[in-house]
Amino acid sequence: MNFVTLLKSKIHHARVTDVRLDYEGSLTIDPVLMKKVGILPCEQIHVFNVENGARFITYAIEGKPGAGEFIVNGAAARLASKGDRLIIVTYVTLPLEEASKHEPQIIRLDISNKILA
Repeated sequence: MNFVTLLKSKIHHARVTDVRLDYEGSLTIDPVLMKKVGILPCEQIHVFNVENGARFITYAIEGKPGAGEFIVNGAAARLASKGDRLIIVTYVTLPLEEASKHEPQIIRLDISNKILA
């Protein structure tokens, strides 16, 4: 059987609300936004910093619901600054037969981390 890896979810232009170097690692995300795109707690995420080109892989943890938080924790905190725009993506591997039916869940955020219409 052949498989293909596709984009599962994307949060476009999330604004970093804080960075915390003294933490074990991860990216804290508003769980309302996580649910909207189907990101699970502890799921692997790929993060791209639009401001400086840094890319890193970590995992998602839930923040305060509705707070619009995006907190870069641990070593990755050296790769982002408060106010930076991030692109956060997840991927899924599917059988080739299912790939044509797959639709990624994508949201775009404004400067306050609210979903754009």
